[in-house]
Amino acid sequence: MSDIINEAVSQLSTKIGTFDGSVKFVVEDEGSIMLDEAGVREGDGDADCTMTADAETFRGILDGDVNPTAAFMSGKLKVDGDMGQAMKLGAALS
Repeated sequence: MSDIINEAVSQLSTKIGTFDGSVKFVVEDEGSIMLDEAGVREGDGDADCTMTADAETFRGILDGDVNPTAAFMSGKLKVDGDMGQAMKLGAALS
């Protein structure tokens, strides 16, 4: 598992804990993170929503330097599946 994924799992566990629904966050060239009722973990399972970004954008979202909605609108964050889940996660990260 990459350092970025390890750090992200730790930060998301602190910020969010468990998540009502399921979201997979794919960090390009690094790996995937699953968020659901069971918590936050490295993984690549099925999810209601899959969000994909490069490592720089993902770090910015986690650190609060990049607004998830702005990243989506500019094409830096791709969302597939349930947009409601993506918006709920974005609100939890803000």
